[in-house]
Amino acid sequence: MRKDRTLAEDTDFVTGVSGRYASALFALAQERVETAAVAQDLQKFDAMIAESPDLQRLVKSPVFSAEDQLKAVGALLDSAGISGIAGNFVRLVAAKRRLFVIRQMIADFGKLYDHARGVTRAKVTSATLLSDDNIASLKETLRGIAGGKDVELSISIDPSILGGLIVQLGSRQVDGSLKTKLNAIRTRMKEVG
Repeated sequence: MRKDRTLAEDTDFVTGVSGRYASALFALAQERVETAAVAQDLQKFDAMIAESPDLQRLVKSPVFSAEDQLKAVGALLDSAGISGIAGNFVRLVAAKRRLFVIRQMIADFGKLYDHARGVTRAKVTSATLLSDDNIASLKETLRGIAGGKDVELSISIDPSILGGLIVQLGSRQVDGSLKTKLNAIRTRMKEVG
């Protein structure tokens, strides 16, 4: 993080309960110089939630008591090797009955972490696998659009778009897929005929 920016300036884009928790966790992780480790552990826990319908139910359901949630989450954290600041944070969230927003807290922490490192994330959908040269060129182009920030790509393959790319960078999306272009031509032809 640049030294001439305060923490308040770096966290003004995360709001609500999840933003407050994420900001407090980020400040603690920065203070202890463990932001990378905390980010990695939080992503690991988020992936565990995403992959398990039972864990999703535990996190979202108000039926489970704080004690039950804390016990179950504690066992999962121990088995996954998530400890330290991230483990204590998840346990605190469970104890405070805020697990239903843990995934948003993790996402907000990720935004703060990316912002501090000067990284922007982009989602790219392609009809086929992109070559290393194509990926490098795309990163360089997106870097220019993002104001010189490093760009980390999340690339998915969707053959149904037929060709081209769909790129989402922040709140902006450009759909240059062949499927969209063909649909636009089809619509114009209906209007004419």
